[in-house]
Amino acid sequence: MALIHSRKEKVHALGPRIGGQSRDGIWLLDDDISMLKAFGRLMNSAGFIVEKFNDPATFLAKLQHAPCRVAVLDVWMPQMNGLEVQARLRQESPGTRIIFMTGREDPSVRQTALDAGAFAFLTKPFDDENLVRLVQEAEEAVAP
Repeated sequence: MALIHSRKEKVHALGPRIGGQSRDGIWLLDDDISMLKAFGRLMNSAGFIVEKFNDPATFLAKLQHAPCRVAVLDVWMPQMNGLEVQARLRQESPGTRIIFMTGREDPSVRQTALDAGAFAFLTKPFDDENLVRLVQEAEEAVAP
């Protein structure tokens, strides 16, 4: 993945949210802070405002206070895996479009995610432009 250089970001790894409010309703969830920062910079450079989370419980708790239109989820996280987050999103925010990303190719996980309604499933490494395009398409697919 190409890194995009921007102003230095301050990351609060233990905080509830990394970054500012998202008027676009695009939320990133990854337990790897460096990946989260890189994806956040990529989305910002493409004109999106995103919220970044490194903890699934905090991500899900935020649904009580703000809408999530598009969720970009890591599959493998220690506290709760992405498929579990997807199941909760389906209950609590059924209109959310979900894009999965993972570093481990597992056809059964991919199929389970897609069968449960995932908008897309990417295996790292992938082209930055592909992620940006999918987020744009997912955002456009969400009913206003």
